[in-house]
Amino acid sequence: MESDERERGRPERERGPRPPRDPRDAPRGRGLGGPTTSVFRCARCGKAESVAAAAALDGRCASCGADLHSCSNCLSFDTGAPNQCRVPGVARVKRKDARNECASFEPRLRQESTAETPAGRPSDARAAFDALFDKL
Repeated sequence: MESDERERGRPERERGPRPPRDPRDAPRGRGLGGPTTSVFRCARCGKAESVAAAAALDGRCASCGADLHSCSNCLSFDTGAPNQCRVPGVARVKRKDARNECASFEPRLRQESTAETPAGRPSDARAAFDALFDKL
């Protein structure tokens, strides 16, 4: 009992190493380990576009008409970096959403979940409510 009282008064770092944690008890992210796919999306409207359209100098979004070969759609675009680009020595571009001819442009791909939605999902609220209380 005397040792417990001594342990309580000591700071945590002096108590000794903690036992290792079991990785199975760690929190898991949403969709972790699920199937994903690489998708290029327009930075302005979010519509999925082909990577070839983004890589083309004159590529435009089919939905909003925005230029796809622009800084805002580039993998190296970073608002916290000098000239808002992670590539060192790149010339500053004023309008980040306008088409440019940057040689270091690489389309920014995003990993999205390909999880399927439930097939028998009711379309209206009343059908969903009735489905809750259906007896099988």
